[in-house]
Amino acid sequence: MNLLVAENLGKSYGPNELFREVSLGINEGDKCGLIGINGTGKSTLLKILAGEEEADEGSVTMRNGLRIAYLPQTPEFDESLTLLQNVIKDKTHADAYRNLEGEARADLIKLGIPEPDVNPAHLSGGQRKRAALVRTLLTDSDILVLDEPTNHLDAEMTEWLEATLKAYKGAFICITHDRYFLDEVTNKIFELDKGRLYSYQANYSKFIELKAEREESELATERKAKTLFKQELAWMLRGARARTTKQKAHIQRFEALRDRKKPVETENVEMFSAFTRMGRKTLEAEHVSKSYGDKCVIADFSYIFLQNERIGIVGPNGCGKSTLVKILTGVIPPDSGKVEAGITLKVGYFAQECEFMEPEQRVIDYIRDTAETIYTKEGPVTASRMCERFLFNADKQYSPIGKLSGGEKRRLYLLKILMEAPNVLVLDEPTNDLDIMTLTILEDYLVSFEGIIIAVSHDRYFLDKLVNRIFVFKGNGVIEQSEGNYTDLKEKELERADEAKNTGSDSAKNAGKASGQNSESGGASWKTNMPKKLKMTYAEQKEFETIEDDLAAIEDRIKALEAEIEASATSYSKLNELMEQKNAAEAELEAKTERWLYLTELDEKIKNS
Repeated sequence: MNLLVAENLGKSYGPNELFREVSLGINEGDKCGLIGINGTGKSTLLKILAGEEEADEGSVTMRNGLRIAYLPQTPEFDESLTLLQNVIKDKTHADAYRNLEGEARADLIKLGIPEPDVNPAHLSGGQRKRAALVRTLLTDSDILVLDEPTNHLDAEMTEWLEATLKAYKGAFICITHDRYFLDEVTNKIFELDKGRLYSYQANYSKFIELKAEREESELATERKAKTLFKQELAWMLRGARARTTKQKAHIQRFEALRDRKKPVETENVEMFSAFTRMGRKTLEAEHVSKSYGDKCVIADFSYIFLQNERIGIVGPNGCGKSTLVKILTGVIPPDSGKVEAGITLKVGYFAQECEFMEPEQRVIDYIRDTAETIYTKEGPVTASRMCERFLFNADKQYSPIGKLSGGEKRRLYLLKILMEAPNVLVLDEPTNDLDIMTLTILEDYLVSFEGIIIAVSHDRYFLDKLVNRIFVFKGNGVIEQSEGNYTDLKEKELERADEAKNTGSDSAKNAGKASGQNSESGGASWKTNMPKKLKMTYAEQKEFETIEDDLAAIEDRIKALEAEIEASATSYSKLNELMEQKNAAEAELEAKTERWLYLTELDEKIKNS
């Protein structure tokens, strides 16, 4: 049964048309995701559906008595009331025995707000968004309209929201960049693309497949139309006159083909790596600690970041992740310890919040303030060309920044960071407010980035695709390392939980027996089971002393081979020989790096034993 039907909606702001002739329906049981490039009007469309804004044209028809609960992108609160009072204000429910205040307190605590009676004015932007999410979910409704509900949620909170929406009996439509979330909870995807809306009865994974099929079908249809148009044009140029019904039909067909709406090929953000050479010394943190009052967020953290390393940083909101990257980038000092950076290091810091942008400044001038030109492997690229690659066409380049959407400003800020040609990228929640298309291209860029990447993120898809080591904030300043991506981390945590459960069961069964054995041995068993003191062999020690020089020599050899390959592009036999040498050198480098990691970890264990 239809709950809501929107027909031929159109919306413009001045000369900027967001969309026209957009139609959609939301039925009982629909779990909808709305996606599209930032600036296409997704949030505006949600506001129209929720009744928060009027369309310029078209209509929205709702079932009688339909109840809609709306989560805006930037929520507002009455600061004369406590947060809890804001959340439950005017709430009623058919179930008279339902304790809304108790549910609100519990949900706020789950979402990292332990003091529900606080004044909303004292909350951070992320806390306000999470509190507004609780307020929306507690509203008795038939349709939830959610604008970026996963922003500012950590992984556990996102999983809680997934479970909540799966249990929700009504329909919902949401904007989110979280692809795992869309896969998990949606059964319909709406895509807003260049003013047109496409509907897919699918979750995100199936949508990708169906979208590719649609675009291929549209291009095939367009190729046929072009052929027919050429034939009709040739007929018209022969001077035929509209004297007969047959000739009139011919002319009408020509005009229809001439005026047809042509498919527009999808624009993607194009990114080229502009890289500043990195020396042997990279970024080193030594015994770094940081506290805020009585709360210790980082305790005695030490780490040497290696070239081409991809580090993800995860943990609950407020645990200190952003503090760590601010210390690494020199934004704030540690309480103790130090961070040293090599003289060739050039850090690009993509902060969680965009820096201040002068509203009246033109987009192109904001980028030119950083660099007029950057140099990539493909050659020099001008600021204007880079703007085009980031979907800022000529009109937008010369428009004031104040006219950009929040997501477009985020994309512009990212472009500025990359125009600095960093060799270390520090990204604090890079997936917030970036559309899925931009995220996909950014991820592809990062995979080929020739420097160090340090990324704070709650986006499970992003972490799975990008990182090979994760720092996990465990509380009380403790940071643990986990090899692999986010899925690897979760699998290890499940394995440890199972082991602990089994160990606890076995311990309970054997407690009496173990106690008797320990008394008889007089405490000797712990001595027998003590691990032997670790040490390197003489050969390992000598190898460890020279292995960094060996790695540098192999890297230099690979660069020399790459230069030879470029100079020998016209000689097939020489090129083939050089490629074989380069492949062998890269395999040697990989093996030597593995050996370096083993010896480094062994050396660390020896120092700590």
